[in-house]
Amino acid sequence: MKKKFPIVALLVIAAILSSQLFVSLSLFEYNRLYGIIGMTSAAVLAVVLLILYAVFSRNSIRHITKMNTHLENSAAEYMNTLPAPIAVIGAEGKLVWYNSAFTDKICGGCDVYGMNFEECVKLSIKVLTENGSAVCHVNDSIYKVVYEEFSENDITFLITYFQDETKYFNLKKSSEESHPNVVIITIDTYDEIMQNAKESEKAIASVEIEQLIERFMSSTNGFIKKTSPNTFYAVIERRHLEEKIKSKFKILDLARNIKIAGKYPLTLSIGVGEGASSLEESEKIARQCLDMALGRGGDQAVIKTDSGYRFFGGVSKGVEKMSRTKTRIIANAMQDIIMDSDKVYIMGHRFGDLDSVGASCGLAGALRLLGKEVHIVADRSKNLAVNLIDMVEEQAGQGLFISPSAALQTVTDSDLLIIVDIHNKDFIESRELYELCRQVVVIDHHRKTVNYIDNAVIFHHEPYASSASEMVTEIIQYFRFSGDDKLPSYCAEALLSGIMLDTKNFVMRTGVRTFEAAAFLKKSGADTVAVKLLFSNSFEAYKRKAQIVSAAKIHRNCAVAIADFKSDDIRIVAPQAADELLNITDVDASFVIYKTNNVANISARSLGATNVQVIMEKLGGGGHQTMAAAQLTDKTLSEAEELLIEAIDSREEELENDD
Repeated sequence: MKKKFPIVALLVIAAILSSQLFVSLSLFEYNRLYGIIGMTSAAVLAVVLLILYAVFSRNSIRHITKMNTHLENSAAEYMNTLPAPIAVIGAEGKLVWYNSAFTDKICGGCDVYGMNFEECVKLSIKVLTENGSAVCHVNDSIYKVVYEEFSENDITFLITYFQDETKYFNLKKSSEESHPNVVIITIDTYDEIMQNAKESEKAIASVEIEQLIERFMSSTNGFIKKTSPNTFYAVIERRHLEEKIKSKFKILDLARNIKIAGKYPLTLSIGVGEGASSLEESEKIARQCLDMALGRGGDQAVIKTDSGYRFFGGVSKGVEKMSRTKTRIIANAMQDIIMDSDKVYIMGHRFGDLDSVGASCGLAGALRLLGKEVHIVADRSKNLAVNLIDMVEEQAGQGLFISPSAALQTVTDSDLLIIVDIHNKDFIESRELYELCRQVVVIDHHRKTVNYIDNAVIFHHEPYASSASEMVTEIIQYFRFSGDDKLPSYCAEALLSGIMLDTKNFVMRTGVRTFEAAAFLKKSGADTVAVKLLFSNSFEAYKRKAQIVSAAKIHRNCAVAIADFKSDDIRIVAPQAADELLNITDVDASFVIYKTNNVANISARSLGATNVQVIMEKLGGGGHQTMAAAQLTDKTLSEAEELLIEAIDSREEELENDD
C-alpha cells in the first residue's frame, strides 16, 4: 500500500487541480475576484503536484538502483554457489574472478587471483577459443571447458565453464578397452615339418603348441578356437591386446623352443585385426595382416595401423617348402592366361640385376616355345646386367628387349604384363606400363612390403625361394609344350646366373629345390663356365672393390664402409664389396654406402646371424634376412652413416630387451 500511495495522491490532486481550474475559469467570466482566487488555488495545487512528482521520481530511481544492486548480488551469489567451476579471464590471460567450486576442484583450495589461467589449468586459451571447447585433466578428473565472451568498457572477458566429464570418459575408455579384436594364429609350414615326423612326435608337438597358446590366452578374458591342425582363431579385448603388444608377442620366442623330433623348431605367424568397427571387419584385417606375415617369411606378428604395418619378430630363417603343388597350379593358371593374351611383356625392377634379367630371359624363352609374342622391358642405361642382355640378344636376335618408352607405345588392353623379382609398385622398371596393363602377373621371392601390387590376377609370392630365377625354373617345368621342345641353352644359362647371384654361388638361402632347379637347367644345356664369365670384373672394378673393403669400420660386429668416389659401375661394385666383407672374421653383417645423384644407397649383406632386412626397414628399405638395401634421398654419405649406426644400435637394443 505504501508503494501505491504516491500514485493515488497524485491522481487525486490532479483531479482536484483540473476541477479547480475549470471552476476558476468559469468564475472569471462572472466575477473577476473569484476567478483570480480560483486560479491562484490551482497554481498552488500545480506546484504541490510538481513537488510530489519530483519526490516520487527520486524515490523510484533510488528504489530501482537498489533493486539492480540486489539482482547483481544475487547473480554473483548464485554463480558462486554453483557446483560447476566457473572462472573469468581478463586481459593477458589473468584470472579476475572465480567461484568457490573452481577454488576447491581446480585450484585445490588455493587463492589464484591474478595468476595466469594457462599455468593454473594447463589449458591453452588459443586452443579453447579456436575449437570452441577443450578437454583438460585436473586432479584425477576430466573437464570439458566451454567459454562465453563479453566486453565492458572496451575490455573483453572470457567466462569459462568447467563441465565434469570424468564418468563419461571413464565409460568411453572402458568401452574402448573392452572392444573385441580378432587374432589369427597359424603354425608356419606345418605340413612340411610334420610330414616326416612320427605320430607320437606329432601328438607331443600338438599338445605343446596348444598349451602354449592356452597360456597366451590365460591372461585375457577372451577365447580361442582351433579351426584346423595349424590355425587358431582368438577374440581378445583391446586392453589385453595392448599388453601382448607391449610384450612384443613373447609367444613367438616361446614357440621356437618347441621342436619336432628335437631338431625342427616350430614358428608362428600372427595376424591382428585391431582398430576395426565390427568383428567382421576385424577378421578381414587379421587375414590381411596374416598374409603380410606369411609373405615376409613367417615367424612374426603383424598389426595394421593408420600409417602402415607394425611388425614383431621375424628373426628366424624361412623353412623351405618341399611340396610343389602350388607351383603346378600356378603354372597351369599362368599358361591359360598367357595363351588368352595377344602379347606378353616381362618386366623386372629398376637397375635390374642377373636375377631380374635372368628370370625374364628364361620366362621369355619358354613363352616363345608356346608360340607367343614376348618382349622384355629393360632400360639399358640403368641396368646392372648389360652383359647378360648382350649375350641373350646375340643368340635370340633383335626385338626381344625393348625400352619402357617403346613398350608404352605398343601395349594394348589385351596384352599381359608379367613382373618378376619385385612386387613393390615403387621399384618396378616402368610404373606407367604397369598402370596401362589390364592383366598383371607377379612372380617374386622378396619378403612382402607394404606397397605391394594388389591388383595382380596371379600373385606368386614365395619368400622361401632363393631367387626369382628358381621360381621361374620351377614354373616352366609345368608348361605344356608341344612335341619335344626344349628350353634354349642361353635361357638356361640366364636362369642359372640369377640363382648363383642370389645364393652367392649356392652358399646362402640354398635349399633342396634350389639344387633341383639348377640340375634341370644343367640338363637343359646351361654351361657353368659361360655363367661364371657373367660375374667377371675388370681389373679397375676389382681395385674399386678392394678400396671399399679397405675403408670399412667395425661396429657391433657389423662392417660399415663408405664408397666416397664416383664410378659408372658403383651399383655393381658396392654389393660385391659387401659380400667380400662377410669373409672377415667376427663380421656378422656388412653395409656399403654409396652415392648416386642425390640419393645415398645402402647395400646390406649378412650370413644369417644378423637380420639386415629389419635394419634396412628402419631406414625405409627392405629385402631379405641376409640381403637387403635402402635408399636415403637428399642425404650425404656421412648423414647416411649416422642413420645406419642408429638403426644398428636400435636393433641391438631391441634384441637385448627381448632377452
